[in-house]
Amino acid sequence: MKPTTLLLALLASISPALAADWPQWRGANRDDISTETGLQKKWSSNGPKRAWLNEDGGLGYAGFAVVGDKLYTMGLYDAEEKLICLDANTGKKIWDVTVGALYKNGWGDGPRSTPTVADGKVYAMAGQGDLICADSATGKKIWSTSMTKDHGGKLQGWGYTESPLVDGGLVIVTPGGNKGAILALDAATGKTKWQLSDVTENAQYSSILPITHNGQRQYVQLLMSSILGVSPEGKLLWKTDFPGKTAVIPTPIYSNGQVYVAAGYGVGCKSIKLGSGAPEVVFENTNMVNHHGGVILIDGKLYGHSDKGGWTCQDFKTGEVVWQDKTFGKGAVTSIGGKQLICLAEKDGTVVLADVSDRGWKEISSFKLEAQSSQRHPQGKIWVHPVVANGKLYLRDQELISCYDIKG
Repeated sequence: MKPTTLLLALLASISPALAADWPQWRGANRDDISTETGLQKKWSSNGPKRAWLNEDGGLGYAGFAVVGDKLYTMGLYDAEEKLICLDANTGKKIWDVTVGALYKNGWGDGPRSTPTVADGKVYAMAGQGDLICADSATGKKIWSTSMTKDHGGKLQGWGYTESPLVDGGLVIVTPGGNKGAILALDAATGKTKWQLSDVTENAQYSSILPITHNGQRQYVQLLMSSILGVSPEGKLLWKTDFPGKTAVIPTPIYSNGQVYVAAGYGVGCKSIKLGSGAPEVVFENTNMVNHHGGVILIDGKLYGHSDKGGWTCQDFKTGEVVWQDKTFGKGAVTSIGGKQLICLAEKDGTVVLADVSDRGWKEISSFKLEAQSSQRHPQGKIWVHPVVANGKLYLRDQELISCYDIKG
């Protein structure tokens, strides 16, 4: 084989694995859509084969980041919240490092965010607002800071749940409070680059979405009373009102100049069009009252669970309901290639594989999560979102982390 041909063959074998990584909350593009191909389009009656089970993930609701052969998540061990690294192929722990002290909550103690992996480092936020940067290979702590002690943040009722955004050499997070709602740190050193003093709302529970609009990079965040966009230099680019209530949680969605957000507690959704001046309201309604299971945009349609109407398909441009279905219980959603949905029922751990369709709910297969925790708080449910990466499906109930093989 010629050297050039050999090189191309090697690249072809490497590329799919790289493309299938899930390095942060909602995946590489923060849209909850896996770009992976060659996965099972239908499961057996018992579900896909479980590859491994780790019973020592620690308590809490932290999600997964998967890069190469390593899985990163967080867990509560006694009085400490730790960032942990597992072998993604076997589930065995490689290392752990303390992020912060115990966060106590009436719905279950412990961390509730997803680590972010970038440039050989991993960034993790604990429930009390402690943020660390560690070496992704060894777990050695590089720097740490506190949203409350160092940046004026105020701990809210459900703690800090945000998953850090790493973009352009910055770590962008939301401490909230009088010093400024949004904060940018140097990704290498942890030193403050800027803090948005123009907006002093308290932090909520949403994670920041990076977008590029009209050639300009910006960071979109949802707070209790507003939706806003900030430049990489820390300038407030735009801001519009939002009628939040109790808690606002889902991550914003962006496409073709249009920003969409949703919230629970009867609030519903709002969509705005970005222009040269103040954002223009496209629609605002209760057709999607999404609590915390997330919403996905696929081919101009939004898919997610609405507290008002059940599983919902909503038109992105108009906000109108395309269909709704209450066959399957409330929960979180992710997508395989924009062709299928994986939905997880928070109440009983049922996992459904459904086809993406604007013609109604189309369930293909289902199974029940076998490993369910006896340590879960009575008011807590199975709230960790499912993740698909490198041919595997990762699910979690508290300290029990399950990995299923879903390769075709």
